[in-house]
Amino acid sequence: MSKRWFVLRTLRSGAIVASLLIASLGGLREGISSTQAASAIQPPAQGRGGAQVPAVTSPEVGPDRRVVFRLFAPNAQKVELRSPGDIPGVSGRGVTPPQLTKNAEGVWATTLGPLPAGAYRYVFVVDDLTVVDSRNPVTSQTNTTVYSLAVVAGSDVFDTRNVPHGSVASVHYYSTALGGIRRTHVYTPPGYETSRERYPVFYLLHGAGDVDDSWSSVGRAGFILDNLIAAGKAKPMIVVMPAGHVNGAGAAVGGQVPAAAVQAMPGIGSGPDPFAGDFLTDLLPYVEKNYRTLTDRQSRAIAGLSMGGNQTLNIAIPHLEKFAYIGVFSSGIISGTRGAPPAAAPPSTPFGEAWEKQHLAALDHAAAKRDLRLLWFSTGKDDGLMATTRSTVDLLKKHGFNPVFIESAGAHTWLNWRDYLSQFAPQLFQTRRSSTE
Repeated sequence: MSKRWFVLRTLRSGAIVASLLIASLGGLREGISSTQAASAIQPPAQGRGGAQVPAVTSPEVGPDRRVVFRLFAPNAQKVELRSPGDIPGVSGRGVTPPQLTKNAEGVWATTLGPLPAGAYRYVFVVDDLTVVDSRNPVTSQTNTTVYSLAVVAGSDVFDTRNVPHGSVASVHYYSTALGGIRRTHVYTPPGYETSRERYPVFYLLHGAGDVDDSWSSVGRAGFILDNLIAAGKAKPMIVVMPAGHVNGAGAAVGGQVPAAAVQAMPGIGSGPDPFAGDFLTDLLPYVEKNYRTLTDRQSRAIAGLSMGGNQTLNIAIPHLEKFAYIGVFSSGIISGTRGAPPAAAPPSTPFGEAWEKQHLAALDHAAAKRDLRLLWFSTGKDDGLMATTRSTVDLLKKHGFNPVFIESAGAHTWLNWRDYLSQFAPQLFQTRRSSTE
């Protein structure tokens, strides 16, 4: 190879690259998007046998909050979109899942909306095979599976804004109560890493079927706290989001699933609550040993939604000396039948009577109730657990508590729970009247 030939080839290659760059920049000047410019330079991807695979964007969230879901599956006979009740009007029990339609390129698509601002879990069912959206890297884990996640912006509560951001970490700890390694998610506020300050702690529990990932992914808890703290509406705090299930994804690695949790939800009904044992014996001490926390009662809060609301009461009422703030979202004392009294029980039997008897000493402990700063409930008017919430509020009033109860619009969905968190968190660690005053 001659030196002259090498120089000419290099110059020719440089000219080609320059002309392509000039062409793409010219396209941008004429209003062509950067994606279109890139596709003009790079040939489409090729599948098996050399066939070209069309470019697929999914999900595509429009400015009108309509969302297009797409999947390339040229050989599929049927594709539908499913969601665990997150997408209003098009998902949940008894609702026919949206069907996708296929174009000539083999791309299936459906458009939903306009949707309220929110975070929505979904999967595709392709000829009876459930798959996540391969074009979407954002996911949300539950106790038994993984969903793709679409975020529709437009909320003052949970949008990702240009404010100082905290950190959400996936943390593992050893549970002596369950005999293995457990996982929790922990939010630390902006500036935690660079300060020496100690912070109050808020324990935030998820609902049935979800896991410790849920509040920070579909629940957007980290962004909610970021926005509240930046606006001066909430105190900087550590938020601990544990795994409420002790089976499935929440099972302790290396341990045995307690017999009480194999088929039942922990803390529901009259059975034991193995999660409460893990929380009090291992998780709370771990947090206070490994994070810069304030450890007095006035610096601890606990709240949960649905199953987590019942667990909150199981933990906090017998241990009022540990928590000054208690929140119950779309929940109360839930029976083993998830909200309805047993069919065999006489109509006059008060709901939650067994729980009341079990915790009678704590319910009537006047000294422990005296410094309880906030006992807060909120449930949607269309929520199937509204009767449960009302019965629980009445039970607590009977024993001298002064719970706040807010009946919101909506049902048993994340559209409500994100809002409840944004309303509850600003009330924490503030000077206020006792819930017994």
